[in-house]
Amino acid sequence: MKVLMNHIYELNKGVRQMVLFTCHKKYGDQTVERLESQGIPYVLQPAGRQNLNVYFGRRECLDAIRLIVTRPLNQLTPEEDFILGAMLGYDLCAQCERYCKRKEQCGATCRCKN
Repeated sequence: MKVLMNHIYELNKGVRQMVLFTCHKKYGDQTVERLESQGIPYVLQPAGRQNLNVYFGRRECLDAIRLIVTRPLNQLTPEEDFILGAMLGYDLCAQCERYCKRKEQCGATCRCKN
């Protein structure tokens, strides 16, 4: 929960516009309660059997997340993965490298929907 509180602090200070917080499902209610108590919009997505992805931040970003992240993260296309990383504020050059590698690997065995 300390990580969640740090993310909320950064969001409130304008360091981030959107956050992806992954936690065990047993902390889901506590996480939602904290976000709602501060009036922070969020989107929940299951992440495997025991975890939960919690996207929170600016409404505009969350509206885009609802359109882009419609399946597990490991099934996103290289383009969707790139957009998500950029929205989360990940290093842009690292995202470009990741995108190029994923595009090269996409073929008949690729799990994304190319």
